Amino acid sequence: MTIHQQLLADLVEFAPDAMLIVDASGRILYANQRVTHVFGYERDEIVDRSVDMLLPERLRPKHAHHRRNFAEDPRTRPMGAGLDLLGRRADGSEFPVEISLSPLRDGLAAAAIRDVSDRKRVEQELINAREAADQAREEADRANLSKSRFLATASHDLRQPLQALAMLHGTLCRVDMHPNGREVLAQQGHAIDSMKRLLSALLDISKLESGAISPQPTDFPIHQLFELLSAEFSPAARSKGLTLVVEPTQLCTHTDQSLLEQLLRNLISNAIKYTRAGAVTLRATPIASGVRIEICDTGVGIPTDQLAYIFDEFFQVGVARNTTREGYGLGLAIVQRIAKLLGLRIHVQSEPGKGSAFTLELPRAETSKSDWPMDASASGNHLARPAQSGKILVTEDEPSVLLATRLLLELEGYQVISASNREEALQRGCEHPDIDLLISDYHLQEDQTGLNVISGVRQQLARNIPAILVTGDTSSAMRKLPGDRQLRLASKPIDAEELLTLMDELLHTPDALRPAERLP
Repeated sequence: MTIHQQLLADLVEFAPDAMLIVDASGRILYANQRVTHVFGYERDEIVDRSVDMLLPERLRPKHAHHRRNFAEDPRTRPMGAGLDLLGRRADGSEFPVEISLSPLRDGLAAAAIRDVSDRKRVEQELINAREAADQAREEADRANLSKSRFLATASHDLRQPLQALAMLHGTLCRVDMHPNGREVLAQQGHAIDSMKRLLSALLDISKLESGAISPQPTDFPIHQLFELLSAEFSPAARSKGLTLVVEPTQLCTHTDQSLLEQLLRNLISNAIKYTRAGAVTLRATPIASGVRIEICDTGVGIPTDQLAYIFDEFFQVGVARNTTREGYGLGLAIVQRIAKLLGLRIHVQSEPGKGSAFTLELPRAETSKSDWPMDASASGNHLARPAQSGKILVTEDEPSVLLATRLLLELEGYQVISASNREEALQRGCEHPDIDLLISDYHLQEDQTGLNVISGVRQQLARNIPAILVTGDTSSAMRKLPGDRQLRLASKPIDAEELLTLMDELLHTPDALRPAERLP
């Protein structure tokens, strides 16, 4: 044997795969040493035996057919392409294999057999992992949906007693009483406001954490939002002797307007709270990628070693966690979660004793300003509130809230017709076709909604009666309410003054001057 022949023989003998040479009848003529490792047979146990002994018994009848096919078309190819092939060890155990066939002279064939147990196990583990990930994703989606439903229900149920308390407080404030009683009422009002802020903050945190809120980005001019925030926070700033500077802007952006409004509201509220003298400034400036919004103050500032913690829940600058505090330290935690939801980054610069600056960068608007509808609220027309009058249909399934609302409205001079569900509301509509205004809770019993009530009564009386929908559900589903110039949405707990102002707007402002709806 020449050296080349010896090298060739060694190559086959010590190949990493089990190598067999078989004749046309399937008799094994040669087996390399790897065959023993893979199948567990010694070579002298299989040479001159049928190759079928290396197959599971149930597969042997088909093997003769495969040999005939190969004999008719002898070419190098994988055996059983697209099929899962199995081998059988000496101990009777089965294992997955890959087989490559190569024709030799005189009807002989070489078979290279590879044990692919490890690869098949890894593939199965990957399949199992994907299935587990899909299942986990489905469970997470179901959990988020369940959380969303739970939060909607919890939000409604938790706000109901506060709603009744706010209405009763508003009613008592309109009753003549001793100055000492007035002082008690004032303290009660502060306590109710504190409860409302805490409940809203906790529910906001829960909704943002659960994934129950999905951004709805649109193009809008920033000046509308700035004007709203200016009107809301200027009184609070003046009461502390501060100046709220809201710089005019004609810039536009593309993001979720409601979520951005909530984010800026929390930042401005926080700036006013921590500023003892000077000013709080809100401005928008153009940048290459869109718009930069800044909220700057001349407040107490934030020490460098505390900057890393300001977005933590219940953290307040300079206030120990076990001491009396103003607020709850949730405003910036909500800001951070909203920014993450919108894909924005909040940058903070601060110097103790000199103030802080919070900035965020927003994308540019995708459409030109000329493509947007006119802002009806920009007309600035407001009519003086006349004497209260009118017939009001109030639909509310919580007796305490219904009673408190009725007492307030009757004390104001309105005639109140009460209903606890859609059927009663329709019956009252038949009895009082001259109803001037509808007020309905959104979530009613038996899966009824305030929208069903409002649309039903309007259809019954063939009039687009002005309506107020009161709800504790501030999820993204509420944004899908139909546009309606005669409809206002009020979030629970709404206090007496807010409710009466909405009623006055709907009852006494001509249609042409009514602003567009502010739906969440």
